[in-house]
Amino acid sequence: MLTLGNMFVLMLLATAAAWVWHNHGLRERALERVKQHCAKLDIELLDGAVALKRIGFVKDASGRRRLARVYNFEFTVTGETRHAGVITQFGAHSAQIELAPYPFEAKEPLPSAEVIELSQWRQDHATKNRQ
Repeated sequence: MLTLGNMFVLMLLATAAAWVWHNHGLRERALERVKQHCAKLDIELLDGAVALKRIGFVKDASGRRRLARVYNFEFTVTGETRHAGVITQFGAHSAQIELAPYPFEAKEPLPSAEVIELSQWRQDHATKNRQ
């Protein structure tokens, strides 16, 4: 016979299962967002995973404290060293992704700079303005 106590335990188990299922979906969304971010920056996500660091209250862009999930992940640029990253999510929405400082190579060379003497520049422009 189904008693009130048995129904309560059954409801607790169902609620716990639903919470675990929901959290797994949120973790998958965080992982997908991190993969997109790493691809955009041309860095490699290591282990292909994010790990839940904590669930707590974090300030959002408006300055209000909201319940958020904070996940850790690791990435590499050169393949030699691991760097840490953090993604913060408010529900299903990613708030921010923070990456530890890492070395990178410039894809296009920086333009060469010339030092111009101010007195020489004035002379050149004074003669052009007189003509």
